[in-house]
Amino acid sequence: MTKNTRSRRPQSQKQRRIIVEGIQRDRPDLRKLGRAVIALAQAEAEREAQAQHKAQRPMRQREGHNRE
Repeated sequence: MTKNTRSRRPQSQKQRRIIVEGIQRDRPDLRKLGRAVIALAQAEAEREAQAQHKAQRPMRQREGHNRE
């Protein structure tokens, strides 16, 4: 049996690699460009919503630890 020599990363540290290659065309593919712009806008809106939710969450004290 062979050993797996690849280093394994925990799933929490997944990184996505995106490769973009330019192709010369007479006209741009507006459908693809539109989908890309929409995906970027959705991702940005999700990040903003998560940041806003995190900022509005009330801070809770730990149970059993009163400092009075």
